[in-house]
Amino acid sequence: MSSVTELGPRRIPSYVDSANQHAGGVVGIATVRDPHAALAHPSVVMCSACRLRAECLPGELERGALDALAGRLVSTRRKVAQGEPLFRAGDVFDSLFAIWTGFFKTVVMTRQGREQVTGFQMAGDLIGLDGIHAERMTVDAIALEDSQVCVIPFAGLQEVAREAPPLQERLHRLMSREIVNDHNSMLHLGSMYAEERLAAFLLELAARLEARGYSGSSLQLRMSRGELGSYLGLKLETVSRTFSRFQAQGLLDVSHRRISITDPDGLRQVIDGAEM
Repeated sequence: MSSVTELGPRRIPSYVDSANQHAGGVVGIATVRDPHAALAHPSVVMCSACRLRAECLPGELERGALDALAGRLVSTRRKVAQGEPLFRAGDVFDSLFAIWTGFFKTVVMTRQGREQVTGFQMAGDLIGLDGIHAERMTVDAIALEDSQVCVIPFAGLQEVAREAPPLQERLHRLMSREIVNDHNSMLHLGSMYAEERLAAFLLELAARLEARGYSGSSLQLRMSRGELGSYLGLKLETVSRTFSRFQAQGLLDVSHRRISITDPDGLRQVIDGAEM
C-alpha cells in the first residue's frame, strides 16, 4: 500500500467532497476532448507543493531537490472530462500520467467486443506503466468523473531519474506494485466466492483512500455496479444481491453509490471464510 500523504488534518468527510474541493481550486485549464491535445498549465507545476507528492515521489528527496524538478518532471497538467479517454490501447507510449484529481477505469476489449475492466485508479496513482514494454498502450484509460492528470514525459523522467537515484528506485517500486496488484486481482478472481471478492475490494478501496488522507469508512463509488462486476468477474445481479446481503447483515449502509462500512471486522471475517 502506498505511503500516507502529508495532508495535515485528516478529518475529511469523504473522498467525493474533498476531491471536489481540490478540483474547484484549479484555474485556467480547459477540458480536453482530444486526449492527445496536451494543454499547458498557466504556471509551472511544482511537485514540491503538491498534496499528493508522497504518492508519486520518494520521501527521501529534500525540498530543494523537489523544487529542482519543477518544469522538468511534469510537462503539463491535463483535464479529462467524465467518459472521455486519457489514452487508448494501441496509442504510442511516450508519457506516464499521475492522477491529480478524479477517478479512472482501465479496460480492454475482448474478441467478442465486450469491455473488460482491469482496474480502477484514483488521485495519487500513476497510470500508463503498461506501455513501457511494448512502447504502446495496452488498455484504454477512461475517466469515471471529471479528472486532472499530470503528464510526465517518459524520456524526461528517465533523464531526471539518472540524476536522482531515489526517483529511479521509486519508479521501480511503482512498477513492482502494479505486478503485486495484478497478482492480487488474479487471487480474487481465481479463489474467492462473490462475497469474498466484494468484501476484499471494498476494504482495499477504503485503505487506498485512507492512505491519501480521506475517509476510510465513507466511500463514494465512482464505478457502476456493472463496471464493478466486470472487474470482479461477477454478474451485475450478483453484485447487487451481495451489496443487499451485506447491508442486511449490518456490514454496510448502502445508498446508491455511497457506501458506509459499518463493520470492517465483519468484512474481514467474510474474506477469512468465517461464519457471518
